[in-house]
Amino acid sequence: MMNFLANELAENSKDDSLETALHEALEAGYRHIDTAAVYQNEEVVGRVLKEWFDADKLAREDIFVTTKLSPFTMYPNKVEDSLEESLTKLQLDYVDLYLIHFPITITSDESGEYCGHPNIDYVDVWKKMEEVYSAGKVRAIGVSNFSVKKINRLLKNCRIKPANNQIEIHVYMQQKELIDLCTKHGITITAYSPLGSRGYNSYLEGIGQQAKEIRDILNDHTMQAIAKKHSKTPAQIALRFLLQLGIAAIPKSTTPSRVRENIDIFDFSLDEKDMNKIRALDVGPQARVCEFEVFAKLNEHPEFEF
Repeated sequence: MMNFLANELAENSKDDSLETALHEALEAGYRHIDTAAVYQNEEVVGRVLKEWFDADKLAREDIFVTTKLSPFTMYPNKVEDSLEESLTKLQLDYVDLYLIHFPITITSDESGEYCGHPNIDYVDVWKKMEEVYSAGKVRAIGVSNFSVKKINRLLKNCRIKPANNQIEIHVYMQQKELIDLCTKHGITITAYSPLGSRGYNSYLEGIGQQAKEIRDILNDHTMQAIAKKHSKTPAQIALRFLLQLGIAAIPKSTTPSRVRENIDIFDFSLDEKDMNKIRALDVGPQARVCEFEVFAKLNEHPEFEF
């Protein structure tokens, strides 16, 4: 099952662009749609899915939908209402996977700057996630952006283990320790920014933030050489690498040709020599794209680890 990341923010993109990409993705065979409350596009996703359901082109059980609890509503007493709002926008009776989007509740201080709420514990929020799961409103629950430390703490304080941890993973930041821990405990991994998110700087500049240096996976000489060997693109090699590690990748694109390109990775395999060359590209956290620097005071929170 290939995955489509619907994370175009409403203020930065046209709804019809995302609708076109969603239709293209479903036509191409994508059967996992990943969205979130903070992406502000659950209504678009719901509208497209309803079209497919009404036309008998897709049954509900044939599509896997992930959405996420917003860090802005990440309070124990808001979990159920936040889920209900997402279900209404998605026009669904349930979602297949519901994630805590971020381990820190985001609020604002007296000056209006975003910061982490000092008194909200993600463990308490998780207990409410367990309740909505037990009520049958979601098929599985999980987390996103949780570190080794946070996964370990959650495992010691949960009734239901998270089914999934969605984290940034790509060839330059492979997160082996975190993946090994999750795998040991039966927690599946989903990789966001699997191609490095070259467009992240456009987002930063669009909100008045300074652009940052982002390593270019698609122009990496090693990736290009392996791509040439297999008559594929560097993007396809990066996605195939994750697939062979057992990691679900959610590449972001609203360009129809790239949507089709990203799913065309099932007719070849990387050999161990290829895999080892790509493993050697790992440089660790210094290659992180999403450092959440858009929230100026978030790094003052004791649970901030980015």
